Amino acid sequence: MFDNFGKFGAVALTATAIYTMPMSAGADTLRLLTWGGYAPEEVIAKFEAETGHTVEVTTSNNEEMIAKLRATNGGGFDLAQPSQDRITSAQEEFGIYKPIDMSRIQSELFIPSMLSATADNTTFDGEVYGLPHVWGTSGLVVNTAKAGEVTDYTDLCEASVSGKVSYRLKRPTLIGFAYSMGLDPFAAYDDADAYQEILDKVEAKLIDCKPNVKTYWGGGDEIKQLLRSGEVIASMAWDTGGWQLNADDADITFVAPEAGALGWIDTFVLPARGRADDAAYDWINFVMRPDIAAMITNTAGNFTAAVDGDAGVNADLKARYQGSFDQAAIDNIKWYPPVPAGLEALEGATLDRVNAAK
Repeated sequence: MFDNFGKFGAVALTATAIYTMPMSAGADTLRLLTWGGYAPEEVIAKFEAETGHTVEVTTSNNEEMIAKLRATNGGGFDLAQPSQDRITSAQEEFGIYKPIDMSRIQSELFIPSMLSATADNTTFDGEVYGLPHVWGTSGLVVNTAKAGEVTDYTDLCEASVSGKVSYRLKRPTLIGFAYSMGLDPFAAYDDADAYQEILDKVEAKLIDCKPNVKTYWGGGDEIKQLLRSGEVIASMAWDTGGWQLNADDADITFVAPEAGALGWIDTFVLPARGRADDAAYDWINFVMRPDIAAMITNTAGNFTAAVDGDAGVNADLKARYQGSFDQAAIDNIKWYPPVPAGLEALEGATLDRVNAAK
């Protein structure tokens, strides 16, 4: 994905020339519900200057996005950015989104495979509800000098790292451990009984692993501090957190697990009762320009689905990425599929039992 780094100057100039949008005759306020880092101030200022729209940003996470839109029947926002696995089930249960008008999207700005995959994964009743934006992975963040033997999820349960491990009691832990145990949880997504059987096996493993766990971390700042202090030497966490730590301590970095890193894509969706569709489509096409995509990556730390969007990315970040992912690791990424309705309840019950176990 880094083949065009040397072409950034030409790409940026060309993108500006081709994709600069005229000032909108009917400028609107875009109410954007997104993740931290996805709408940097410099990007907002540039968008407002080019289009005449204004932008109001609310930062959130998957659970809160769904809750906010559910509480308002899809109102209060004009564009939201849940992960692709949170779209079709939420639409089926709550009807909080409206379909994407693909004729209004500059599809040439998107990496074709990601656009196609996300469109497939967010299609409900024959309509596309999501477009790809920012992507990344979760896996292992390891102090390689002290826990270099940790190369897969279940290695966190080895005696050599006892008492110095951390992970979240969330879906990624269930999924990662399942793959490391030779199971295929995504293949069982549409069979609740089969999925429960997998959860039961993972539950037993996680309970056995509890003596190794220093703490179950809840936020990114918490796990980074635990790793910096040396209280934790091996953890499950996101790639960007590992790379941020690596900038200060060369021994700590993100490791793509042998069973496969878990890949996510945060999307663009239109809330059902949004009232500024023009501004929403203008924002989507604007931030997918390669020059703007690089600005977002440099702020958020994750790459985007923009064609040539990696061209202007910070060289140190690209080097850390390449240190964590060779081609085999990239090919082995397990991408989250849509979550069937009711699955979260099964996972929640499993995680509650793990948490309560002595």
